[in-house]
Amino acid sequence: MRKTKRPSTPPAEQKIVLHGISWETYESLLADHEDKSAPRFTYDGGAMEIMSPSPEHEMTNRRIASLILAIMEETGVEAEDFGSTTFRREDLERGFEPDTCLYLEENAERVRGKKRLDLSIDPPPDLVLEIDITSPSMNKFPIYARLGVPEVWRYDGRRLEISRLEGEEYKEVPESATLPGFTSDILSKLVEEGGAMKRFEWIKKVREATRKEAR
Repeated sequence: MRKTKRPSTPPAEQKIVLHGISWETYESLLADHEDKSAPRFTYDGGAMEIMSPSPEHEMTNRRIASLILAIMEETGVEAEDFGSTTFRREDLERGFEPDTCLYLEENAERVRGKKRLDLSIDPPPDLVLEIDITSPSMNKFPIYARLGVPEVWRYDGRRLEISRLEGEEYKEVPESATLPGFTSDILSKLVEEGGAMKRFEWIKKVREATRKEAR
């Protein structure tokens, strides 16, 4: 009996890295996709990654973004969610579009209401979230470091890793400076639970955990 071949499961992100790409080509592609959420472009001195997220990628991204905002609302931290805004500096030949990024407190006040951001004048986001459910094609940490992002969260589908900028490099740390009291283990567990619970029940649990950590 002939067996029916099952369709393969598509990857969580589809990525391609091109080399020898000029800054002008990068900017032209950004302009062509200015009002679109995908694909997302990362540029690093001539190398360019093009990434198209899957539903799994985006659901995970929005879940963690909801987690962050719920914690900040519960603790009274002022935040502005700039989503996957394009950040770039031609003089540094660096550019990226994060899965999610946030400005906090003083920096949130500085960028609130702005329709365009210029990193030669405006601050970089205080927190960048990167979803890497499949193996990353391009190491974006040197780009974030060059542009001065102080904290990066990276989620690989199982664990949420927290990294802080120290000098010119990132160092993995057990606890977030952005959300004091929240460790990588606590955050990873909350993210995992969010995939198995109804959203409102999960958000309630996140808020309860936040009040517990804030004691």
